[in-house]
Amino acid sequence: MTQLAKQSLAQANSDSERSRWMALVVLCVGMLMIVLDATIVNVALPSIQSDLGFSQSSLAWVVNAYLIAFGGLLLLAGRLGDLLGRRGVFLTGLTVFTLASLVCGIADSQAVLIGARFVQGVGGALTSAVILGMIVTMFPEPAEQAKAIGVYSFVASAGGSIGLLAGGILTEAINWHWIFFVNLPIAVVTGILATRLLRRDRGLGLSQGADVPGALLIVSSLMIGVYTIVEAASYGWGSAHTLGFGAAAAALLAGFVARESRAANPLVPLRIFRSRNLSGANAIQALMVAGMFGMFFLGALYLQKVLGFTSLEVGLGFLPVTGIIGVLSLGFSARLNLRFGARATLLPGLASIAAGLLLFSRISVDGSYWSEVLPAMVLIGTGAGLSFPSLMGLAMSGVEPSEAGLASGLVNTTLQVGGAIGLAVLATMSSERTSDLAAAGHSTASALTGGYQLAFLIGAGLVAIAIGIALTVLRPADVEAAEELMAEGEAEPAFSSEAV
Repeated sequence: MTQLAKQSLAQANSDSERSRWMALVVLCVGMLMIVLDATIVNVALPSIQSDLGFSQSSLAWVVNAYLIAFGGLLLLAGRLGDLLGRRGVFLTGLTVFTLASLVCGIADSQAVLIGARFVQGVGGALTSAVILGMIVTMFPEPAEQAKAIGVYSFVASAGGSIGLLAGGILTEAINWHWIFFVNLPIAVVTGILATRLLRRDRGLGLSQGADVPGALLIVSSLMIGVYTIVEAASYGWGSAHTLGFGAAAAALLAGFVARESRAANPLVPLRIFRSRNLSGANAIQALMVAGMFGMFFLGALYLQKVLGFTSLEVGLGFLPVTGIIGVLSLGFSARLNLRFGARATLLPGLASIAAGLLLFSRISVDGSYWSEVLPAMVLIGTGAGLSFPSLMGLAMSGVEPSEAGLASGLVNTTLQVGGAIGLAVLATMSSERTSDLAAAGHSTASALTGGYQLAFLIGAGLVAIAIGIALTVLRPADVEAAEELMAEGEAEPAFSSEAV
């Protein structure tokens, strides 16, 4: 090979390498927009309520309409990426999300805003469900993949704090309409860059998994399940409404599993759950975010209602969590995963989160942000920065490239559903505790603080259960691979003997 040919080949490899990392940035910006939108709305709810005349109960549907569509479609959206091509699903979702954001921004009635939020959830599910699958296929080499997943984990976990800050700034400086309008330029630039930088991929084809009954069952089950969770706070966990809809969601899920076990080309091949690391990582993530979401939601309420912080000050108060997660996720966690393994890195991360939530459970009525809140945030941020990249890597380990979208959708589903369940349970328990303390003669601030303390304590318990699962279920990657090979070796003789 001539020197000129070698230089040309080296330049081509360099350009390809640069394009891959630029594509990662594009995907992460798309994910950041979705995560921001999920939290930025919470800060603007009081302004939306006064402007459009929402009642307290109907106002919740500004959030719930999005959550039901988003959580209900994530798993299906991930599988559609495998079947139709992840690039196409990503761009379709981005287009739907952008148009729905525009309608949300110009909405002048309750019905228009709620309807547009539902459509926005559809677009958000299509966009975010395939991102992690695209990342692991773009970066198959372990060191690069660990680094890329670290960047994704930072965006996915830290975007919530940025959303609180951005929501406070936009709402106070302009008006609530701009929390939706801000999506438009970001989405347009992301879409243009995505068409240029993301490689076209060919899916398996609908014939490999066009299970329409299965799709209807899983989407119906997840949507009804999310609806049941978000409405449980209003109706009560033991009410006929909650139990009835919960039973319907469970029955539909059971029907989906039965359908997939018999279908020739299942929408979700159940064999994917044979991986202990994939199943365990998703269970751990559901429990971890269930505990952590209380910190973001109830911690913000504590800062506002007890310590007297403004919306903007709340956003600034959560920045240390974002910063720590960023520092750890963007390099340090990846190096630890490569050096010691994802399981060994995850365990101290979970322990740090549990310790932070326990420390949060000791907040007081006349407490100080610097002495009571910040130390807990440092522990939780450290734990999240170590845990999220490890969980993402474990959940995607051993997954066939043709099923990366499904695994990605599953990761996002457990994240959203786990968070929704956790927040609903913690908020309900906190509210009941606050009511009991108020009835016993405690001051408003004291009653609120007591409720928050109980919620953080329960959150720490959920993370402790996650630690137990990590210790008993997860396996080092080489051990699980060996177990899978042994299982396949044991299965082959039985098949051969029967064939003979």
